[in-house]
Amino acid sequence: MSITSFSQLPLNPALAKRLIDLNYVIPTAVQSASLQPVLEGQDLVVKGKTGSGKTLVFALAILNKLQLQLQTNDVQALVLCPTRELADQVAQEIKSVAAMIGNVKVQTLCGGVSIEPQMRSLQHGAHIIVGTPGRVEEHVLNGSLILTEVQTLVFDEADQMLDMGFTETLESIAMYLPQMRQTLMFSATYPDKIMKLATQYMRSPELIEAQEEQVHHSIKQTFYRLDNNKMRFNALRVLLMQHQPQSCIVFCNTKAETKRLFEELRQTGLACVELHGDLDQGEREWSLLTFANKSANILVATDVAARGLDVDEVELVINYHLALEPQTHVHRVGRTGRGEHKGVALSLYGEKETFKVDQLIELYGQALKHGTLPSHSLLEKPAYKSNMVTLMIEGGKQQKLRKADIVGCLTGEDGISFKQIGKINIYDVQAFVAVKREAAKPALRKLNNSKIKNKRYKALRA
Repeated sequence: MSITSFSQLPLNPALAKRLIDLNYVIPTAVQSASLQPVLEGQDLVVKGKTGSGKTLVFALAILNKLQLQLQTNDVQALVLCPTRELADQVAQEIKSVAAMIGNVKVQTLCGGVSIEPQMRSLQHGAHIIVGTPGRVEEHVLNGSLILTEVQTLVFDEADQMLDMGFTETLESIAMYLPQMRQTLMFSATYPDKIMKLATQYMRSPELIEAQEEQVHHSIKQTFYRLDNNKMRFNALRVLLMQHQPQSCIVFCNTKAETKRLFEELRQTGLACVELHGDLDQGEREWSLLTFANKSANILVATDVAARGLDVDEVELVINYHLALEPQTHVHRVGRTGRGEHKGVALSLYGEKETFKVDQLIELYGQALKHGTLPSHSLLEKPAYKSNMVTLMIEGGKQQKLRKADIVGCLTGEDGISFKQIGKINIYDVQAFVAVKREAAKPALRKLNNSKIKNKRYKALRA
């Protein structure tokens, strides 16, 4: 039975109140169709795109069962994600929803960082594990992660995990899980391999395929045909110089292509970062931080790395090459135009990619708009700058710094205005604050010459 309001759900009162605090009133299509059977304990396969609200579905399924058993530290839920970025995002959303129901311990287990600190943390127990398959398997095999009390297993972006070759890893992890559990699978597509996975791990699963806004007719798309593939890089540059977006994702089909394009764009003076599977954890976090706070205007990314990316107000998406699959193109385009914001997507393609254009015409059910590239005279102008600059403060959570402390310092006597301050990110021993470019020097001077909570911290331009 579909629901039309979160108030219809049989939730524990603290969870229900938390949803009100978070302004959850009307469920998305996926939430409307999934929440009732999920809360009844049904195994589900949910077909839904990124941004459809699926994380809240399994967060409520996990937390509504967990609330009666918070006195133990046994792992009661396991959420498997294809990438570190998605795992971090999922863990944060679960923590946010759980904020009012007690001391819920959520632990992320992802590769790219040392395993020893994770092992030490697991010794203190965790209620919910969110992680990537490879690192979760490592912990299971060495005995640092016990899954015998798991009540809920979630495969998030299951199609991506299978595409990345995690089939055997998932089989290995499943051997250590109790057979009597609820299993939830979320996937943007539903190929045969997902059906096989569902048959293998689930008990009479119900398939939920909520109607999606999958073709993004509201997003303004333009396609540019290239007569010569050598034109591609300069075509990208003139489009960037014409639009001068403060937030743009440029999609590439391979990691090698992503790395090469990032280096070439950086050499032109554009403020860009990269995101792909070969980056270590620190590099990935830096790319996401500076792109989200708009001190880096351009994110050059692969499809897998950008899946699950949650960045507000992406002005422009550019397909450097057309995606390998039509549905992937739809996913890329869906990164822009979210909420009430207008979206623009531009696509470059050569003669060998015309069949992909035909596939997209069939998918969208209409002709695609083609454009003429701007004049190459734009390339003679200097690269445009980002509106924001990131400053680093050598203090963080361990020093009990809060966002309010940093804002208070910056806006104090002889400081900058509140409107000149952007996103603030606080980590264990560092904090990063984005400020308007014109305010960077006075902001840096203010941070270095003032005390924050009665202590001086060194600050520098990151």
